[in-house]
Amino acid sequence: MDAILAIDANAGGVNFQLFSVRGEGRLERQIKGRLDGLGSHPRLRASAANGDPLAHRTYQNDDVDDIPAACAVVDSWLRDELGIQPLAVGHRVAQGGPDDARPALIDDAVMARLERLIALAPLLQPYNLAPIRIMQANHPALPQVACFDTAFHLGKVVENGSYPIAHQLYAGDARRYGAHGLCYESIARALTLEAPEIAARRVIVACLGDTSSMCALKEGRSVESTNGFYAFGASPSDYSAGEIDPGGAFLLTNPGDAGAAARFLRAEHAVEHLAYCAGLNAGLLAAALEGLDAFVFTGAIGQRSTAIRARIAERLSWLGAILDAKANGHNARLISRRDSRIPLYVLPSDDELTIARHTLALLVNGLSPR
Repeated sequence: MDAILAIDANAGGVNFQLFSVRGEGRLERQIKGRLDGLGSHPRLRASAANGDPLAHRTYQNDDVDDIPAACAVVDSWLRDELGIQPLAVGHRVAQGGPDDARPALIDDAVMARLERLIALAPLLQPYNLAPIRIMQANHPALPQVACFDTAFHLGKVVENGSYPIAHQLYAGDARRYGAHGLCYESIARALTLEAPEIAARRVIVACLGDTSSMCALKEGRSVESTNGFYAFGASPSDYSAGEIDPGGAFLLTNPGDAGAAARFLRAEHAVEHLAYCAGLNAGLLAAALEGLDAFVFTGAIGQRSTAIRARIAERLSWLGAILDAKANGHNARLISRRDSRIPLYVLPSDDELTIARHTLALLVNGLSPR
């Protein structure tokens, strides 16, 4: 079976999906899996396209204690047990620098350049690059493709992408890159199917998860985003100034121990702060778009938390958004009322499919779709 393997590695583990290549370059999902729990209870879970389980295994901490070890386990499971040898592997890479507007076929020179960019994404880039090294060592002839989150945002005009600093610095690495580009690209594509009437108009997408950001889209392209180097414009050292990890807000809203009462109070504050930040940034992005035609929730929290969506929707009421509480409670795709001036959508992103599309296009044509 001709197939493309897409890998998205982060501090929490390794996400992977396998896509078969059909006629005319059509991709069909075959396997979806994750190996996580590193450092506590490593476990591999994988399922077929129809949801049937393919693997649910646990490992000793000493056997799978980091991302390279996790990637080696996934690689061995696919090749040795399932007999799958992919045509190529595509990887999510957070930071591609100021010049990579398209995915890149990885060689030693590309890897050296991506390693120099670790300082621009120190919480993501090392984990993104670890699987590439493992594959290079184990399968040196296997084509690998880096798909950059920053690439989706590189088309922004200079005023939107730069800091108010000397041009000499802007010409180097100091610029507002944006994040979660593969997610936003996936949502832009999904909108053409889910809501073609607004796909090319002015849309704000909120990617809410372990790290969060928001992006203003016009004609399916990035016009402005909330962050420069880190989500919501915050670096780790900025948290003391009031920025929060939205993933923490989600965990705090699910207490289950003796500290539930205190946790609940902290959760209320965290959720309110997240809603405030989202509402504030929605205003900024609407100004960049000079109007707003739709708002999309995505990411693990954006798709799962009805409470957080409701709080954010309240902050969007001045833009004309009116939440349909029943639709929101049922996690519907459209969660706004009919009389809402701004439709509110909940759409899943398919980042791994986006990676696989870019990888196949680069492998076959030497370029990647936009």
